[in-house]
Formats: sequence, structure tokens, C-alpha cells
Amino acid sequence: MSDETFGIIFGIAAMLLVLWFYLVVPAQMASRRNRSPFLWVLISLFGSPILAILLLFAMGGCPPNGPGR
Repeated sequence: MSDETFGIIFGIAAMLLVLWFYLVVPAQMASRRNRSPFLWVLISLFGSPILAILLLFAMGGCPPNGPGR
């Protein structure tokens, strides 16, 4: 395998990892805490994924809206 091919494969893998970190992690964390995944992905994109993750940890879970509340 040539160095150029290795570089392309490494670049694609790095972009997928960054995309996963920016989109999937905050969305899953927000969903598990009964918060809006869309809003937290926006916070992650325009702010920082680290900030979004830390804020979600600090805020904790939100009680679900429903008739039992």
C-alpha cells in the first residue's frame, strides 16, 4: 500500500471520528437524559463538543413529560 493511499484512509477515518464526536456522542447523551438531541448537537457544533458533554453531565437527567408527572 502506498503512502498516499494510507494517508487517504487515515484522513477518512479521522473525519469519521470527528463527525462521531461532534454529532453522535452529544445526541446520545441528550437522548438518555430526556433532553433535545437536536439542540445539543447544535451546541456541540457552534460551541464545543467537550462543552456540550460537560454541560450534559452537570445538568443530569430531566424527568420525562407525561401523564405520570
